[in-house]
Amino acid sequence: MTIKAVVFDAYGTLYDVQSVAVVTEEAFPGYGDIVTQIWRIKQLEYSWLRSLMRRYQDFSAVTRDSLAYTLRVLGLAHDNDVFDRIMDKYLHLDLYADATTALAAMRNRKLAILSNGSPAMLDALVANSGLDRVLDATISVDSRKIFKPAPEAYTLIESVLGVPPAEVLFVSSNPWDACGAKAFGLNVAWIERVPVEAMALACVKSDVVAPLTMFKAIRTQMDELGLEPDYRIRALSELPGVVAAHRP
Repeated sequence: MTIKAVVFDAYGTLYDVQSVAVVTEEAFPGYGDIVTQIWRIKQLEYSWLRSLMRRYQDFSAVTRDSLAYTLRVLGLAHDNDVFDRIMDKYLHLDLYADATTALAAMRNRKLAILSNGSPAMLDALVANSGLDRVLDATISVDSRKIFKPAPEAYTLIESVLGVPPAEVLFVSSNPWDACGAKAFGLNVAWIERVPVEAMALACVKSDVVAPLTMFKAIRTQMDELGLEPDYRIRALSELPGVVAAHRP
């Protein structure tokens, strides 16, 4: 197999979406984790609902709406400054510690992001983290006006990079995204950051399931969709080894 391009999901794959908890906890002491989990769950849900309803709004609007929902249902009073400060964290998400080194090791391939993020959100995030210096392209689904995992979103890879699906390795830690990419015909590496055995241990520690445990059970485990990734890895640091085994 030839791999000419390695394309990454952004949120949850290169960037740690759970790093927003620092800001949500500061704004709402004692509620940081639950705000973070509900916000992410509703953010994804709204992207899929808008795609199915053909009522597209970009990811910035989706992210604002899902945060507004979260704060409303939790009964957390806030002003515009607090809301905007939390939203701003999405432009400064933490990179996973191994991201920069892993990308640098694969510079002999085309490197890109394909994300549901809006162009303005992604451009700011990539620039703020310094990945603009190593990526060949930052691709937003916004030009197709539909979110992943719709097949139309994945067509942007060939359109922008000029590399056919058979020669692309798509990398995501989001199971729904890995399945969508595989269904489209891309080679897929899924980052299994929360192994099943860790989930089992987390669930037996207490009679009360913590919000983060519930989130991991819903959003980090491979889905039953009859689709399997080509590679299962535990971290981005394993990716260069996978890519090196194939012709550029």
